[in-house]
Amino acid sequence: MARYHDSVCRLCRREGAKLFLKGTRCYTKKCAVERRPSPPGQHGIRRRKMSDYGTHLREKQKFRRVYSVMERQFKDYFVVARSRPGVTGENLLRLLELRLDNVVYRMGFANSRPMARQLVNHGHFAVNGVPTDISSYQLRPGDRVEVREGSRSLDPFKNARAQMGAAVRPEWVTVDPERLSGTVSALPRRDQMPLELNEQLVVEYYSR
Repeated sequence: MARYHDSVCRLCRREGAKLFLKGTRCYTKKCAVERRPSPPGQHGIRRRKMSDYGTHLREKQKFRRVYSVMERQFKDYFVVARSRPGVTGENLLRLLELRLDNVVYRMGFANSRPMARQLVNHGHFAVNGVPTDISSYQLRPGDRVEVREGSRSLDPFKNARAQMGAAVRPEWVTVDPERLSGTVSALPRRDQMPLELNEQLVVEYYSR
């Protein structure tokens, strides 16, 4: 699958918001959105009012970039969300939140989703005792995620163990810092998922 290899700071500037794609750097003055809040490119400053279509498109792109999902895969998520009972937008957001790479990030094993994706793809995690290197793997309540025995001495996980005790995590995951493991304790509710994302705009985009 194709991946984005250019500067991720450009993505934050394009969306005009912090997407937290570079971990701790996003919390410092070095953040590109802080230094250059205008969109990238020679004609980055936009003076015209954005159309409804543009508003919907930008929110859809924001979703994709926050969760590092390509276009076709994101549309597939929407199709699945629409086929499930309940509110389509919340179903979509929940599917994205329950991806293995996102859960690894939420538990505090990585300081950004791109870092979490890399750690998962390199085979450092097991789900319910089974080594899993698929970042899009869908987790369910009761699933246990742990760092594999042979990876626990690596620097990223030493740093994670030191920081996890004081980290703020969503209520739908529980973590054992000493054992470098965590459990999905429940399905995330809407108020436990990113409030800065407007899933209704994405539903309207695909309902045109």
